[in-house]
Amino acid sequence: MRFALFYEIPVPRPWGPDSERVAYHNTIEQAVAGERFGWDAFWTVEHHFLEEYSHCSNPEVLYGAIAAKTERIRLGYGVRLMPKPYNHPVRTAESVAVLDLISNGRVDLGTGRSSTRAELEGFGIDPHETRQMWQEAIEHVVGCWTNEEYEFQGEYWQMPKRRVQPKPIQQPHPPLWGATSSEDGHRQIGDLGLGLCSFAVGVAPEEVKKKIDIYRKAVQSCTKPVGKYVHDEAATFTMTVCAPSRDEAWATARESFEWYPVHGARLIASVAQWMTENNQDLGNYAYAGDMKNVDDQGMLSLLSLEYLAETGACVLGTPDECVEMCQKYVEAGVDLLLCLVNPYNVSHESVLQTIELMGTEVIPKFR
Repeated sequence: MRFALFYEIPVPRPWGPDSERVAYHNTIEQAVAGERFGWDAFWTVEHHFLEEYSHCSNPEVLYGAIAAKTERIRLGYGVRLMPKPYNHPVRTAESVAVLDLISNGRVDLGTGRSSTRAELEGFGIDPHETRQMWQEAIEHVVGCWTNEEYEFQGEYWQMPKRRVQPKPIQQPHPPLWGATSSEDGHRQIGDLGLGLCSFAVGVAPEEVKKKIDIYRKAVQSCTKPVGKYVHDEAATFTMTVCAPSRDEAWATARESFEWYPVHGARLIASVAQWMTENNQDLGNYAYAGDMKNVDDQGMLSLLSLEYLAETGACVLGTPDECVEMCQKYVEAGVDLLLCLVNPYNVSHESVLQTIELMGTEVIPKFR
């Protein structure tokens, strides 16, 4: 199993004039430390309008800064939002290709469709169209990369014949991933021959395994991948704090580990609330309705650090404890573990400590 640093880039209130600058410069320093201590990759989200939770709205600029300061660590879009008008597929193809060139072939493209009211409503996107937009966009991106000249007449995008440039250095193209939370989504990503980003926080590895198994069954049967080859790796993410003592790790983690999953769940539930207000069937956002029901029943308030640790739904503690927790993800079939080292308000110094301890005492156990 490989290990990636994973970032939302939260900026907790109260905000000062320097808060966002500090958050970004800390993230760059942490990425460089990740390379130094043997981490395999650095991934971030793309989010818009999600105050405090994620200020990472234009990550490819950040990736360029990190590419210039590193030589080995891979850089992952985790994920690029594909529906119209978030990102035009030609612009996605160009962005990823430029990053692939300047990083000497270190890019992974994770793709997704978005799952919050703030973002979908803010960009004027019909939730019922996001899955079709997502798949069409991926097809166009692959076409732009792998054809000398390319043209398309899709449902959502059209372009006359053009040479989309530059081309990525990885052949036939950078690895493609798809993000999902629902069981149906896991099946579809397997059917399309994409790598899996199984995104659900606060979920025990045993539950992650059930969804990865759905994906594995589908991807093994894939004969017509959306890319030029079947990419059959599975990734998931988990909150991570490692410290010399259990007490220090728990004290460092408590506020952030309890804030992040509750806030994230409510952001997803907001889609169900919005669609209900508009008298829309939830369709493939049914999981957002499930999340809203959990919140309405008061269950989110029970999501304590004790529960997360007892169920193994995070990586927390001393290096030895973190090894035990990571082993559960290996047993779940995870190939790439995305470690959210600052879910909300973990100090820069504590994040650097996690990066070093994981890199020197945990990650080597999985080589």
